[in-house]
Amino acid sequence: MGYGYDGMWLMWPWMLGWSVLLIAGLAALVWAIVRLARGDGRAPFDRPGSARSILDERYARGEIDDDEYRKRREALG
Repeated sequence: MGYGYDGMWLMWPWMLGWSVLLIAGLAALVWAIVRLARGDGRAPFDRPGSARSILDERYARGEIDDDEYRKRREALG
């Protein structure tokens, strides 16, 4: 007279598999959030390609003079 517990052993691999998948998904989510939050450690205006870094490079190469550099830097904030 089995009352429904004969097939329970078939459910354990599925429960284990879903648990592993859930833990792996949560770990990947935490990893992605930490990586995005950490960034590369530089201030936003010092990142390559930002307006401030391009302005600094142009000034260093001598493409703009002191007055223009100061005006544009103040305009950037």
